[in-house]
Amino acid sequence: MRILSIGEVLWDVFPDREKLGGAPFNFCYHAHRLGHEVLFLSAVGEDRRGDAVLAQAGSMRLRTDFIRRVQAPTGVVTVALDAAGKPTFTIHRPAAYDLLRLSESDFAAITEWRPDWIAFGTLHQMDPSIRALLQRLIDDNPQARRLYDINLRKESYTPELIAGLLPQANVVKLNDDEVVEMERMFGSGASSIESFCRSWSARYNWDAVCVTLGANGCAVLVGGEFAEVPGYKVKVVDTVGSGDAFTAAFLHGMGEKWPAGRIGDFANRLGALVASRAGGVPEWTLEECAALVR
Repeated sequence: MRILSIGEVLWDVFPDREKLGGAPFNFCYHAHRLGHEVLFLSAVGEDRRGDAVLAQAGSMRLRTDFIRRVQAPTGVVTVALDAAGKPTFTIHRPAAYDLLRLSESDFAAITEWRPDWIAFGTLHQMDPSIRALLQRLIDDNPQARRLYDINLRKESYTPELIAGLLPQANVVKLNDDEVVEMERMFGSGASSIESFCRSWSARYNWDAVCVTLGANGCAVLVGGEFAEVPGYKVKVVDTVGSGDAFTAAFLHGMGEKWPAGRIGDFANRLGALVASRAGGVPEWTLEECAALVR
């Protein structure tokens, strides 16, 4: 598949190290490793961290021609991990990715490329100019289906923004904490994960929705078929990027037209494998995914 992803690229700053990340960038990396063509739209600063983003992205064999240089600091997030490896993020803005702009020739080149999917999240869309840019991409590429990873971060979303993005999606991914927050904001009255998936999918005519449940696996609804799929126990190093790997694997399974249970199982495997390694973009192989046991 040809996957266009728009969003933040940044450095996850841990107490003892810095790791390249940003949910949309992590997603692109894992989708690329799964064999798909990816085009990532973002911006970095004219600084040391920006140089490092482009160098590492290039070494990963990712296209960098739509990662722009701007007069703002390359994005940084401070990461604190609890005893289970679950992260808390402090996002430092303004950041370069907020200043992404595209020319008419850029839009034309993207349209000529004909993406099958446009992937986006919430954080990057807080900026009205970025929101308008996404809308232009959607309007220019009506053949492309849309993947929305809700991915809520503190002080980086509003109910109004989410309400505007949900109808744009064909596929939605979120975690169990975000289900609770969605219910708090919008109050659908869902009594279970399954009823949440079914009621929201019916409201917006989504093709699929998936809810990650941490170590307990995931719940997925694909084409009306619902499955709750248990997770895989691994020794967690940190969970940064594991959800993004899950999203890439979920989309891969949809592209393969697998049944819901198989899609969820494959996504659980890749998410667990990434959680067992440091940072959001570690190396992994399909053989390692297949070798995981419950």
